[in-house]
Amino acid sequence: QVQLVESGGGLVQAGGSLRLSCAASGRGFSNYPTGWFRQAPGKEREFVAAVTWSGGSTFYADSVKGRFTISRDNAKNTMYLQMNSLKPEDTAVYYCAADPEGSYRSSDAWGFWGQGTQVTVSS
Repeated sequence: QVQLVESGGGLVQAGGSLRLSCAASGRGFSNYPTGWFRQAPGKEREFVAAVTWSGGSTFYADSVKGRFTISRDNAKNTMYLQMNSLKPEDTAVYYCAADPEGSYRSSDAWGFWGQGTQVTVSS
């Protein structure tokens, strides 16, 4: 079992930056791919980014490619999402996830979830 807790969300102006963190406890974090999803009001949860267990490979949604960077520090049991050049359409609750079985881009594939952190980007 892995427990995930997100932090770092907040209110930022368009063009600004935020860094989200996902702290893991329990066993096995360093063995799992991990990822970020987001959900805006009235919309389905959508894939943002994922990283393999070693950090060697990363994957991004087209909407965030070039602006967001996913990384992890297995020694600290923590994953990060650096978000730059934020846009109002990035406003959502951001969730971290671990241990997918299947496509990284499908929320149904992921076994463990955090509680989410709100990101609001004002125009």
